[in-house]
Parts: sequence; C-alpha cells; structure tokens
Amino acid sequence: MLSYPLLVILLIVLVYLATSIFKTVPQATVAVVTLFGRYHRIMREGLNIKMPWERISYRLSLQNRALQLEFQAITQDQANVKFATMVLYAVSAADEDSVKKAVFSFATNQEFQLALQRTIDGSIRQFVATTKQSDILGMRAEIVDHTKKNLDEVVLAWGYVVRDIQITDMTFDKEIIDSMARVVSSKNLLAAASNEGAALLVKRTKDAEAEAAYKTIGAEAEKKASALRGEGLALFRKNIADGMKGAADSLKSAGVDPEFLLFLEYTDALKYVAEHAQGKVVFMDSGAAAAARVVQGVLSMESSFKEQP
Repeated sequence: MLSYPLLVILLIVLVYLATSIFKTVPQATVAVVTLFGRYHRIMREGLNIKMPWERISYRLSLQNRALQLEFQAITQDQANVKFATMVLYAVSAADEDSVKKAVFSFATNQEFQLALQRTIDGSIRQFVATTKQSDILGMRAEIVDHTKKNLDEVVLAWGYVVRDIQITDMTFDKEIIDSMARVVSSKNLLAAASNEGAALLVKRTKDAEAEAAYKTIGAEAEKKASALRGEGLALFRKNIADGMKGAADSLKSAGVDPEFLLFLEYTDALKYVAEHAQGKVVFMDSGAAAAARVVQGVLSMESSFKEQP
C-alpha cells in the first residue's frame, strides 16, 4: 500500500496533468496552438485537449473592435480640416486561414492598429486633397465610401475586415470657421432683402390693383349716376312740357292768349332767382312794353329752336 507522501505526490501530478491537458476557450475566441514555435492548430470555444508538448501562443477574439482616430487633411484650396473617425473592425472569418493571417501578419496588435490608422489617414487625405473646402462638409458619405473601397482589399490580406467607418467630427481652423459664418450671414441677409423686396412688390402691386378697381367702380357708379340724372332731367322736362301744355289749353279755353303763360314763367324764374341767388340786386326790364318784349324774345328763341335740323 502506498504511503501518504506518495499519494500526495501522485495527486499533485494528476492535478498538473489535468490542468495542462484540458484547456477551455471563451466564447467568440480562438486559441492558436504552436508546436516547438511553429503553428500547429487552433482551438475553438469550449473544452479542448492540449498535449503537454503543445503551447497556446495566442488567443484571438472574433468580436468586433472599435478604434478612434484623429488626424488632419488639407483640401484642394489649402484649407486644414480636422477629422475624428471611428473604425469598427473584426477578424474576417473564423476559418483557419483567416485566423493565421490575423495572428501572424503583425508582431503585435498595436502594430496592426498603427498600420490600419495610417492606411485610413492616407485614403482620406487623398480624397480631401481633390475636394474644395466649401464642398467637404457635405461629402461624408463619399469620403467613407472611398476609404472603405481602398481599405477592404488591404485589410483582408491581414485577416481582418472593416465593418464600418464613421466620421464623427469634421472641423476647420478658426479663421475658416469665422469666414464661413460671415458667408452664411451675408447669404441670409441677401435672402432677407430679396424676400422684403418681393413682399414690397406684391404689396404695391396689390395696392395698384385695388386703386384701379376702386377707380373702375367709381367710374361705373358715376356713369350710372349720370345716366340716372339724364333720365331724371328728361322726365322733369317732359313733366314741365305736359304741365305747360295743360296750362296753355286752360288759358285758351278761358279766352286768354296762351302767350301770357310765357310771361308768367318768366316772372316765376325771376322770383326764383331773387329768392335763391347770393347777389342782392336783380336787374329786370321794368318798362311799359317789358312784358311784350319778354314774350317776343321767348317766342323768337322758340322759333330758332324749331328751325334747327
């Protein structure tokens, strides 16, 4: 029967062998196994068996990783643009070939990130150098497309893939920002002046149209009033004529000369003038033959009217 010290030693050996042979790999991770310094195989997630002469040289995460970049570029018109960019990348695939590229393309992960950063910097600078400062702010999507197109093939050869590039910030030097603000302000002032001018033109046009409509309506009303006044005057004269005819017939039937009616109308007219005129003196023929002369003058005037064609 084994002694107690021997049992302890045997137990220690068994624990060591168990811990050295059985290895666990976390989720979304692969372990790269080398044999005497040379690549041998990979271990997947879960419990794996590792021989004592094998060594786990690298554990590679298959999850997405983010990298924040900041750099500067110069536009075609020599404006300095500062970029803040977020890059989302991961191992291109979980197959053995992709894992080998991702692990052995660079000595360290820091060197891979440096190469990725410089590649992105160069691609964006190349695009910005062909673009004017006034256009660059509205071309984020074009910059990302250009960069990703140039980056995909290069990064794939390293065993990685760039899933997304986001330009989180894009700023200019203070002098350029101030000049852009002045340009925007001047454009706003120009637009405001244009709108005010258009509003004034519309107002004056409407005022002119209203004035024209007012004058047209006034002219139409005056026309109708004149017509009504003419009709009233004609009716008035007709009534006068009918009245005088009736009075003349009455005088004639009474044996009075109808021409006496003309003298009465003449005296009534003088009376009306005396009552309503602003003057204080009315000159009239007061001779003995005044009535005959007045009647003769009225008859002669009537005769002249009848002789006219």
